[in-house]
Amino acid sequence: MGRAVTEKLRAQGHTVIGVDLVDAEVLADLSTADGRHRAIADVLAAAGGRLDGAVLAAGLGPTPGKERLRLIAEVNYLGVVELLEGWRPALAAADEAKVVVFSSNSTTTVPAVPSRTLAAFAERDIDKVCRSVRIFGKQAAPIVYAGSKLAVSHWVRRAAVSREWAGAGIRLNALAPGAILTPLLEKQLATPTEAKAIRSFPVPIGGFGDAGHLADWVLFMLSDSSRFLCGSVLFVDGGSDAYFRAKDWPRAVPIRHLIGYVRRFRGFTPYR
Repeated sequence: MGRAVTEKLRAQGHTVIGVDLVDAEVLADLSTADGRHRAIADVLAAAGGRLDGAVLAAGLGPTPGKERLRLIAEVNYLGVVELLEGWRPALAAADEAKVVVFSSNSTTTVPAVPSRTLAAFAERDIDKVCRSVRIFGKQAAPIVYAGSKLAVSHWVRRAAVSREWAGAGIRLNALAPGAILTPLLEKQLATPTEAKAIRSFPVPIGGFGDAGHLADWVLFMLSDSSRFLCGSVLFVDGGSDAYFRAKDWPRAVPIRHLIGYVRRFRGFTPYR
């Protein structure tokens, strides 16, 4: 999906600074602190201190294996949050920069992600994240994956409406794909047990998504047409999210929360 975004942006004449392990303008391993620092510094140097947009598409899927837990957590969460915090001044230097973070529909379709896992992500304590899912045994990787995407979506929602982001003219949003036919999914489909589970998962319109179509969504979210889009998590998943939580969202505000809402509304003025 990230490659499709890059190709379409360059076809439109944009300059793209890619970050990856190989074949990119900036080579960095986002699973390590040094790699993330290198990605921040090298991108800022290449961009001359100004970024008109950013797409955080690097990520690892829920591949089983105890050794994978830390990699998933580091790349999917810290590889987004730390990079964006490091790039924020360069995004603020642009005129209404747009940021798209890749989330996932696993945020609402994977049950039982422990609250302590999300708290550990928020604390950026990866050791605690890994300890929090030990009870799941061989199923820990899918829980860490869903937790990483849920935690990063929460971070996007909180940061997007803050003075540091919205107040600086930066539009920060997330895109939550479902099953998209990428090399990762093709590899899973080639394994009979994984293929059976994937094909049995409810997708109301059937089939799998196309990476190029997801890239079109990203290009829209980077465009001037998305100026009024802020703090949203957009699901592009063939209807799976709606299938599982048709009545869960949008939610009415509970009466017990009314006083807090009134207090927050009173005296509020836009950041810009």
